Amino acid sequence: MFKKIMGLFNISKSLQEKENRLKEVEETLAQKEKLISDIKSDAKISAEKEINHLTQKIYNLNETLKQTEDELTKQQKEVAKSERAAKKFKSEVVGIKQLVEKFPEAVNYEKIEQELSILEDSLGDGVLNNLVTLNLHHQDSKLLRKEMNANNREMNKLLKSYEDRYTTKANKTIYHLMVIGLKAELQNILYKLKYTNLDKSKEDAQTLINKYLTICGDGNASILPTITRFLSELDPLFQNAIQIEYKYYIQKELEKEEQRRIKEQMKQEAEERKILEAEQKKIEKEEEKYKQAIEKNMQLLETETDEEKINALKEKLDELNQQIDKLEEEKSEIVKRANGRAGYVYVISNLGSFGEQMFKVGMTRRLNPLDRIDELGNASVPFKFDIHAMVFSDNAVELEQKIHERLDNHRVNKINLRKEFFYSDIESLQDIVQEIDSTVEFTTTLAAEEFRQSQSMIEEEKAFQIA
Repeated sequence: MFKKIMGLFNISKSLQEKENRLKEVEETLAQKEKLISDIKSDAKISAEKEINHLTQKIYNLNETLKQTEDELTKQQKEVAKSERAAKKFKSEVVGIKQLVEKFPEAVNYEKIEQELSILEDSLGDGVLNNLVTLNLHHQDSKLLRKEMNANNREMNKLLKSYEDRYTTKANKTIYHLMVIGLKAELQNILYKLKYTNLDKSKEDAQTLINKYLTICGDGNASILPTITRFLSELDPLFQNAIQIEYKYYIQKELEKEEQRRIKEQMKQEAEERKILEAEQKKIEKEEEKYKQAIEKNMQLLETETDEEKINALKEKLDELNQQIDKLEEEKSEIVKRANGRAGYVYVISNLGSFGEQMFKVGMTRRLNPLDRIDELGNASVPFKFDIHAMVFSDNAVELEQKIHERLDNHRVNKINLRKEFFYSDIESLQDIVQEIDSTVEFTTTLAAEEFRQSQSMIEEEKAFQIA
């Protein structure tokens, strides 16, 4: 009986589990159906949106096509109108041509020449004047404008002299066209001129002259000798015009370099002030040590009774006070250098790096000017500098400027004035410096020890290789 009950219980339990599984399957199917329904709904909405988008796009294209067709129809009407006008003008031209051929006296050529003369007068300086004038930089400078005007007068004088040499209208016409072209090309060359392309601009001017010479020679060999002389005389005036325009860029570059020089000078002065401040702090620290030592010795002196030790302490105090006085002088000198124009002007050379005809004249505010010379000797040069003069001055800036002014025509770099190198021989340089300050000690020997030793070693190596 118990077994039957347990069997029924298991069967009931199994049926319950199957019912649960069936419910799960039904729920899963319901979810799938809902998912399919949602997907279909989303797809329908997306499709409707895409259809609407395409419909709008087709509408826009149709509108554009319609506008294009309308425009094409309009253009076709304009073309047809132009064709009708052209046919009409053609018949009129043919009629006029026949009239001139059959009745030449019907055309008043004198009237035409009068009208051309009036037109030429209305052009200002004549038909050879520039039709378009470009904005060139020399126009911004009164001096350069004056130079260019003088050059243009010479050019116009030359153009006029050669114009009178042509007797036939055909040759004069060729000449006028050539002059107009040459002037326009020159303006274009001057407009493209920059600080970095002077040589290119000069080459362009030369190429221009050669091109016109070739064109004229191919067109009419009879005028070639005259054209050749004309272009040969015109070429230096073109080159001079380029040089005048280029002076503007030189001046601008000088102004830029002056600004860079001032900035470099300010930077150098700031570095030197920083060094001087460090020196001042070092001196103040040392001064404080001496003061502490003086205070300590003063205390010992107050309590000391031994005569010999008292004398020794007094001597020590005198020595310490002398040291403090020396430090005060150095500190005062630092303040003077940092806030004033005092410093050293130096004249140095570097035979191995620059030869015997080049010298550097500079200035430093350093307490020890040799530190600055050592820096220059370590900066991208193979050998150390020789010192020919080291002059202290309360106004070293002015002293340096005076020497630079005397040497200005001998500057190595005439654009970057921060490069304080000058061409000179040692005797001339000595005369210039000692004329400004007769007390300067000047060494004329170019020792160049490292360079000479290096040369000697090279010679020994060559001799050894030969042997």
